[in-house]
Amino acid sequence: MPSLDPSSQRIRLFKSEKLERLTLISPRVFAGAWAVLLPSIAWTGWGTVSPLAGLGLFLAGLVVWTLFEYAMHRYLFHWETDVPMLKGFVFLMHGNHHEAPNDPLRSIMPLSASVPIAAAVWGLFVLLLGTPGTWLFLGFIVGYVMYDVVHYAAHQWPMQGRLSQAIKRHHMRHHYVDEGGNYSISAIFWDRVFGSRIQSLKR
Repeated sequence: MPSLDPSSQRIRLFKSEKLERLTLISPRVFAGAWAVLLPSIAWTGWGTVSPLAGLGLFLAGLVVWTLFEYAMHRYLFHWETDVPMLKGFVFLMHGNHHEAPNDPLRSIMPLSASVPIAAAVWGLFVLLLGTPGTWLFLGFIVGYVMYDVVHYAAHQWPMQGRLSQAIKRHHMRHHYVDEGGNYSISAIFWDRVFGSRIQSLKR
């Protein structure tokens, strides 16, 4: 049963220390891992298509990510079910974040989850497009990294500037006004497109 650690306001998800550590990640580890992984992915796809085609696939991957991000957050992370096992799975994935939204080690997806999922998506894109699928995946995974950075910043940084403040306000309304809206994080226009934008503060 998840419990709240009163000293850190961190929700404990597992009794096992080893499993618990797999649910945590620091910004430094996140940055170091993806600073190695992203160039490695680009190197793998280098030369498989022309530069122009590669750019097109990369940009398409970014768009695919923003739609995936929206759908994942809206339909998977906020999946409502009465099945106890599935409810526990949803809480493990995302519900715990709503219970303790400002935990700095759970504002980013841990590598134990992101790397296997990324590998599966990469394999799917290559299966669909052959080796050029790596460029589609590169755009997708760069979009993911940007999403996690933005999400971390929204919870942990003041975020100055008009666009940054708009993104932070958009996400904070999801947490503190209505969990049934404002699902986008890095591409907030999708909530307007799909009619899930929180129109005004509710009291």
